[in-house]
Amino acid sequence: MISTQDLAKLADQICPMHVILDSAGNIVSAGPTLKKLRPDQPWDGAPFFDYFDVSRPRWVHSVEDLLKTAGSKLHMKLRTDPQTGLKGVLAPLPSGEGAFVNLSFGISVLEAVQDYDLTSADFSPTDLTIEMLYLVEAKSAAMEASRQLNSRLQGAKIAAEEQAFTDTLTGLKNRRAMDHVLGRLVKSGRDFALMHVDLDFFKQVNDTMGHAAGDAVLQHVAQVMVECTRQSDTTVRVGGDEFVLVLDSMTDRPTLQKIATRLIARLEEPIPFEDKLCHISGSAGTSVSTDFEKVDVAVMLHQADVALYASKNAGRAQHFFYDPSMEETDGPIGAAPVERVNQS
Repeated sequence: MISTQDLAKLADQICPMHVILDSAGNIVSAGPTLKKLRPDQPWDGAPFFDYFDVSRPRWVHSVEDLLKTAGSKLHMKLRTDPQTGLKGVLAPLPSGEGAFVNLSFGISVLEAVQDYDLTSADFSPTDLTIEMLYLVEAKSAAMEASRQLNSRLQGAKIAAEEQAFTDTLTGLKNRRAMDHVLGRLVKSGRDFALMHVDLDFFKQVNDTMGHAAGDAVLQHVAQVMVECTRQSDTTVRVGGDEFVLVLDSMTDRPTLQKIATRLIARLEEPIPFEDKLCHISGSAGTSVSTDFEKVDVAVMLHQADVALYASKNAGRAQHFFYDPSMEETDGPIGAAPVERVNQS
């Protein structure tokens, strides 16, 4: 007759979720997976009911009752947290002294695997739990692959959208982005100003020093414009050497004049290129949304453009706010230019 010790060794391999009980209901042996559920507590010699609470059959309240359930399905849970649900079946030992209880997690196997960090090595090779774990791993792998693919697609979408709204040479927003920003501002009802900036003497740089120098100048100008505006503002290259500053919630004219003065001064600073210096300046014109009862973006852009060319006609390197008289004259009648900086 097989000894209890040999039976325990055999059970450890073929059903690692088990307990062997003596006739008094004390645990003689517990399977290795079961011990993992409470690794810091002593199993050998402990009463069965110190670890397990049997809920069905409902009449099981003692060791004598438990031994009468041979062949019937047992529903139980661990007494201490986490109170993992278990299922089992009891079989009397051949000696008649005690019983063998084979246990499983039942439908709570996934929660148990997560709670106790179990793996396929903790179950019998023929246990259906192994198949379930393989399916879960395959599903997890598929979901992770799907998540990564979605992340890459989302990243590609964002990159494509960003590229569609970005001027490739300067990294500034382009006209398409400006239309989007202006539409959002008008819809939100926020006030704003449009400052149209055009570079002076840029053509001479391109003609005398080459397009590489011109590109370097445009990139430098883009950096200057970003530095002269706030993070909430939008700096746009609308084409060639023309730029538009969208100044969000900024309509105070003295403040706008200071921004223009600072920007014009920075643009007149010589720009190094290879062993030479590039000299440009900038002219600017501004339109303010508070001049409108109902904001019309197209009209505002036109007004900023009119004010810009009034600045150029007045001698360049200047800034004017739009005035209706500018529509009827070549000069900035009634407009007050900012202080003139040195013109190159």
